[in-house]
Amino acid sequence: MTIKDTVRKYANDLKFVTHIPAKEVEILMMYLLDKNTIWLHMNYNKQFDKEQELAKLVKKRAQDYPIEYLTNKASFYGETFIVKEGVLIPRPETELLIDNALEILKDKKETVHVLEIGTGSGIISVMLALLIKDIKIIAVDINEKALELAKQNAIKHNVDDKIEFRLSNLYENINETNIDLTISNPPYIANDYDLPKNVAYEPSNALFGGNIGDELLKDIIKQTDERNIEYLLCEMGYDQKNPLSQYLEEFNTKSFTFYQDYEKFDRGFTIQFKK
Repeated sequence: MTIKDTVRKYANDLKFVTHIPAKEVEILMMYLLDKNTIWLHMNYNKQFDKEQELAKLVKKRAQDYPIEYLTNKASFYGETFIVKEGVLIPRPETELLIDNALEILKDKKETVHVLEIGTGSGIISVMLALLIKDIKIIAVDINEKALELAKQNAIKHNVDDKIEFRLSNLYENINETNIDLTISNPPYIANDYDLPKNVAYEPSNALFGGNIGDELLKDIIKQTDERNIEYLLCEMGYDQKNPLSQYLEEFNTKSFTFYQDYEKFDRGFTIQFKK
């Protein structure tokens, strides 16, 4: 069977789990063949000899299993990152967190020191290391598997000399006093929230933030203030702006602002504490 006929055959199996079934079949085929889109389309009428392997992947994807875990990669901020089961999959809205950090750090004349809490696959730290020349980052996580994956991504993008990966629950193993900015995409979903089937395959400790959902965010805010760190940037849930605004009234801040994601949902905040 040709590549073209194979795409047509298996796209039908994915029509209920994605709005781009044919494209996803192509992605799985490119993964198996280690080829790109241009090669695939130029060879659309050639025989495809890995149908058995493809059938297994399509069957798994048809059960809403994330395609990023099947191909072990995801795109983020225009770059390709290694992704593995047991570590959170990068989301496009987290790119906005990078943008906000760049606004603060771009004009710094000296080396900036950044702490990332909950690094996951390392996408935030790696991108900041790629985009800012003079930067030193400590990236922490409670998940050893995540830290190992983050190291792989840092090596892949040649920025491992700028990032130290460390096992730590929030600030637990952080003794440095020269941190300029803390950045985090922490778990912020309420424990009783019913996740979509595809998201349920991802690690729960990277998703659920407490009974209400904002408990971990509040811990990070409190501990950042106690550490006398000037800036804190976090992603948050779409319904957490009001409770977090009220909570921030308890702190001595110079400013705090919220931003929306691509779908116009409240998605994160930037805090500047008075030092």
